[in-house]
Amino acid sequence: MSLWGRMFAAMYDRSMAATEKAVLRGRREGLLRDVTGSVLELGGGTGANLAFYGPTVTKLVLTEPEEPMARRLEQKLEKHSLPATVLRVAAEDLPFEANSFDFVVSTLVLCTVDDPAKALAETHRVLKPGGKLVFLEHVRSDDPKLARWQDRFHGVWRRAAFGCRCNRPTEDNIEAAGFSVVNLEHDTLHKAPPIVRPLIVGAAVRP
Repeated sequence: MSLWGRMFAAMYDRSMAATEKAVLRGRREGLLRDVTGSVLELGGGTGANLAFYGPTVTKLVLTEPEEPMARRLEQKLEKHSLPATVLRVAAEDLPFEANSFDFVVSTLVLCTVDDPAKALAETHRVLKPGGKLVFLEHVRSDDPKLARWQDRFHGVWRRAAFGCRCNRPTEDNIEAAGFSVVNLEHDTLHKAPPIVRPLIVGAAVRP
């Protein structure tokens, strides 16, 4: 565990509080409202999604490779009566058999994984045919001017935000992994720095 990793985990909830209140809380609730059955959440972080899983979720596995985050996730999980477990594994190397889950949840994760193509390939593999990836991710802007600023500040932001990439074309990556995007909305991460404000929210089906 690096010192910055421990500090980042300790500061995360407080640093995200304004954005959660302005945008993310409502978006998380809407995204997870219809999630049912066996569910895998990638990069559970400090547990911001836990309050929004309903009683139709019969199994919940939360992956979180960063130890400081995983500890906070486990502490928050104790406050919820969910059929959940936490695994310290990366999204690129999921220890599950193929066709294991009805839903995979990714919220502000695909910006940070080291290899998004591999993470999405693993997501595709562990989903059942017809299963859904539901996602809430900040992405590369469609505005060329803002996209240029994202590219300029990419390196600085990545170091400051513990590996977060502000300029990833995540929608393209999801489709390239073999998913069919069936629902997509664009939004803005208000109260966040401009380079991470472009937001997509939606669902993609594994054929």
